[in-house]
Amino acid sequence: MTGRAPRAVTALSKYARLESQGLWRETTTAQRREVVVAFREATLVLSDPKKDLALSHWSLPAIERLNPGEMPALFGPDSDASETLEIEDDEMIKALEMVRGALKARQPKPGRLRGILLASGTALVVGLGVFWLPDALLRHTATVLPAATRQAIGRAALEDVQRLTGSPCASPLGTYALTALGDKLFGQHNAQILIMREGVETATHLPGGVILIGRRMIEDMNGPEVLAGLAIMERLRADTRDPILPILRHAGLLSTLRLLTSGSLPNGALAGYGETLLRETPVAIAANDALDTFRDAGVTSSPYAYLIDPNGISTQDLIANDPLKGLIPIPLMPDGDWVSLQQICS
Repeated sequence: MTGRAPRAVTALSKYARLESQGLWRETTTAQRREVVVAFREATLVLSDPKKDLALSHWSLPAIERLNPGEMPALFGPDSDASETLEIEDDEMIKALEMVRGALKARQPKPGRLRGILLASGTALVVGLGVFWLPDALLRHTATVLPAATRQAIGRAALEDVQRLTGSPCASPLGTYALTALGDKLFGQHNAQILIMREGVETATHLPGGVILIGRRMIEDMNGPEVLAGLAIMERLRADTRDPILPILRHAGLLSTLRLLTSGSLPNGALAGYGETLLRETPVAIAANDALDTFRDAGVTSSPYAYLIDPNGISTQDLIANDPLKGLIPIPLMPDGDWVSLQQICS
């Protein structure tokens, strides 16, 4: 004999794929923005309707109706939030009210056993912190962060890195050439290549598509092929391992919880990350994956391979199977742009 499904489970199942339009305001001073509002497991997801990109995730039990009885309905991720969402769709409003009520009804009420419950909760949190949170929480946080938050964290990390590297090199013609190369390699994908004055030996990367390359990689080279190869490989490494994860590990568990609940890291959470990033061993990439990426970008892999290993022993697959081997490649940039790029740090 089976019992009745809990009210919260029934409500969530009923509205599992419900979607509607809404107007989202990220802060009290921001302009309202049209979003798609969708139910997911225990969360409400707000997405950009044009890019199918998640902008914010709200915990269903924490959502508050900020204007009961008024229309359009105004909701917030909690009662004190500056972030708001306007909804006019009657079914979505009804669904939110029902699911919120069902989830809150399941939450335990304090009573005579409060001390026991608090002690049990503390033990549970400690147990999760030891056995689950250090990895699973970080990965969960990484999967739910909106692109705007990733970019903000990437910029904050870059500020810390610049304590060691100085500001990125820039000049009108050199920056133009670098931007044109990034567009050629990565198209419409969000990517920014920066040439660093010191501290970066070859290349590394940050969240938000930021690729950092040492100035020697342009000043000591005969052409842009090595620069292009380094940028391609850093983008591939970012796709292989989410670059937000090492940042969250550096920030620590409490800072990650703060990010998950408030949408931002506390001040000082990234202090010292520059040293960690510049000491980090690059993620290993399989030769076949690297070759596919070079082939898709139309870039020769041999110059990069000989940079990594001048003898070509450990990178022989990239040399022997160079996708442009025996071909005359299309130049990555005009000679004048390359000269301007080589002088970008002057």
